[in-house]
Amino acid sequence: MTTVPTKPTAAPRRAARSDGDATRQHILDIAGQVFAERGFADATSKEICARAEVNMASVNYHFGSRGELYEAVLVEAHHHLLQPEAMLAIAQAAGDPRDKLRAVLARIVDHVTGPRAHWGSRVVMRELLSPTEHAPVLVHKAIAPKAKILLGIASDILGLPATHPGVQRALFFMMSPCLAMLVAPRELRTGVLPAIASDADVLLEDLLAYALAGMEAIARRYRQQ
Repeated sequence: MTTVPTKPTAAPRRAARSDGDATRQHILDIAGQVFAERGFADATSKEICARAEVNMASVNYHFGSRGELYEAVLVEAHHHLLQPEAMLAIAQAAGDPRDKLRAVLARIVDHVTGPRAHWGSRVVMRELLSPTEHAPVLVHKAIAPKAKILLGIASDILGLPATHPGVQRALFFMMSPCLAMLVAPRELRTGVLPAIASDADVLLEDLLAYALAGMEAIARRYRQQ
C-alpha cells in the first residue's frame, strides 16, 4: 500500500516571517534609542547592530540603508506620540468636537508629564529643531495624515470649512504649546515651572481652555467679516 505524501504546511514560513518582523522591530527600537541619544549624524549602524546584538548586514536587509532606518524611526517615533488609528477613532466618534480635542491633547499631556519619556519624543524634537534631509519623510508620512484629522476637528469647533485658511492657522496655534512642552527640558518643567508637571489633569484642562478660547476668538473674527 502506497501512502500519499502530505503537502508541507506553511507554518515554518510563517514562523520565519514572524521572527523577521520581530527582529526588524527590535532593530527599530534600539535604533530609536541611539538616534535619540546621538542624533542622525553621530549614530552609526555599527553601534545600533552591536546594541541590538544582530550582524552588520541586518540594517540593510530589513531597511535598505541607515538613512532608511532613520526614516522608519522618525515615523515610528511620531506614531508613538500620536497613534493615527487612535486619532481616527476619536475623530470619527459621535460627540462634541471639543471633547475630541481634549482626548487628543490628553495623549500629549501624558507624554509630557509621564515619569519616563519614550525615545520617540526626543527623536522627533531633534529632527524638528535641527532638520536633516529625511525631514520630508516625517512630514509627509507621519505629520500630514494626522494634521488632516486634526483639521477636521478644528473645523467642527470653528464652524468653518477644513480648507479655510483660518482653520489651518488655528490648528498651528493650538498645537504650538504642545510642541513647546515637548521641547522644554525636564529641568525647566520640574524646576523653573514645576506646575507644568505637577498635575496632569489640571494641565490638560488649562491647555484645553487656552486652545478653545483662542479658537473661539478666531471663529468670532471670521463670523464678523
